[in-house]
Amino acid sequence: MTEALDSLLELTTAVANFMWGNWMIAALVGTGIILTVATRGLQVRRLGESLRLLLGRGSRAGEGEGDVSPFAALMTALAATVGNGNIAGVATAIAVGGPGAPLWMWVSGFFGMATKYAEGFLGVRFRRVAPDGTMLGGPMYYARDAVGNRKVGLFLGGIFALAGMVTALFGTGNMAQSNSMALAFHDQFGVPFLISAVVMTALVGIVIIGGIKRIAEVSERLVPFMILLYFGGALVVIGTRITHVPEAFRIIVQSAFGIQAVAGALVGTTVQRAVSLGVRRGVLSNESGLGSAAIAQAAARSDDPTKNGLLAMTGTFIDTLVVNTLTTLTIVVTGMYQLTDAWRGPAAGNLTSTALTASAFSSVIPYGGFIVAVASFLFGYSTLLAWCYYGEQCFKYLFGVRLTMAYRWAFLFLLFVGALLQGRYLNIVWYVGDTFNAFMALPNLAALLLLTGYVARFSRDYFRDRNAALARLRAGEYDSSLRQRPGR
Repeated sequence: MTEALDSLLELTTAVANFMWGNWMIAALVGTGIILTVATRGLQVRRLGESLRLLLGRGSRAGEGEGDVSPFAALMTALAATVGNGNIAGVATAIAVGGPGAPLWMWVSGFFGMATKYAEGFLGVRFRRVAPDGTMLGGPMYYARDAVGNRKVGLFLGGIFALAGMVTALFGTGNMAQSNSMALAFHDQFGVPFLISAVVMTALVGIVIIGGIKRIAEVSERLVPFMILLYFGGALVVIGTRITHVPEAFRIIVQSAFGIQAVAGALVGTTVQRAVSLGVRRGVLSNESGLGSAAIAQAAARSDDPTKNGLLAMTGTFIDTLVVNTLTTLTIVVTGMYQLTDAWRGPAAGNLTSTALTASAFSSVIPYGGFIVAVASFLFGYSTLLAWCYYGEQCFKYLFGVRLTMAYRWAFLFLLFVGALLQGRYLNIVWYVGDTFNAFMALPNLAALLLLTGYVARFSRDYFRDRNAALARLRAGEYDSSLRQRPGR
């Protein structure tokens, strides 16, 4: 069994490293740059408006068709993005790629905001109504129905749906989350992995049986609370080390560019490795380019897809430029990054994943690991709920609605298994997730690039004269270049 797991670990590592080579990084960041230019830096010019939409009353109700409010749709998307990628994923990037890896998270997150805007916009614009009255949407639909070449659109939509389903069942949308949650409670409270597995499976099962409305209802209440809890704990840690913050940023920047830092060179790290880990974990965390947020936004009650794009954009801002920054600073200002393999090699220590973040909190706050453990549970729990829905939508696209319950039971079984897989083999789960994240991203990025002109043209008109642009959109004037118009 050990030999089989060793071989599987070696294989998944090699495949994930190939899929997240320079070419994938160029595709993700490059698409974000193209969309940034096409929308004229919309993530900077319209950030204030997007945050006002987030905090305004209109997002709590919404207007038009849909299953949930725009705010609930965003909270569902945030439930998926603000997960253990923010705790375990950021820490793992630092442990393997050095403290400079998060800088590349910030870079990819900045351009990823434009990508997320396009995903949210297209998710609502090209959604469909299912036979049971619920909304169906996401990259598989805007690839299938909007991309000019029918065969290309069908191929892109099918690949995305298959990869999304696998990610939700086997990767970072399921097993990696339960894995991190179980590890946090084992390290902090000595809870056996089996007990954590049983409890998590039961708690997730209670909610997902109710579908998107139940998931959104829980996310709408849970997500703001869990972010504030983690935010408060991280600010205490950073506040007590506030004089170290400038030095922390110096270390982050130097490490990101492979410059020798403090008392020695980074062991086994290179600029390419820092960039790869930073972008890889950044995408895992904020999901810009994966297309998953488009699935959540498609469920929103909305007759204005641009507002959904702006709301989707705030998700990347909150996740990467706020929450991930807090995790990074707590690890660097406390010096815990020096107890990782990336900094001085295995002899210095092997802190990684949730344990690294928990050690940073505990070094300042008595029982600070308790905050991380609770946050890890809440982050992971909310992510499991959202990704079950994402995978279910991909499953419906491929197989229809009749086998939906079978999918949910499979999701719960694999969640249970993920919590039991610990030790050095936990990286199998992360690398499987990384690989299929890449397979989700590729067809989504292709569809976004093919539809960039559509997004840019409407957005330019919308911010010049909203009412006129929306009237033209509803009349189908923007769709003349598309193979199939929305709603057909």
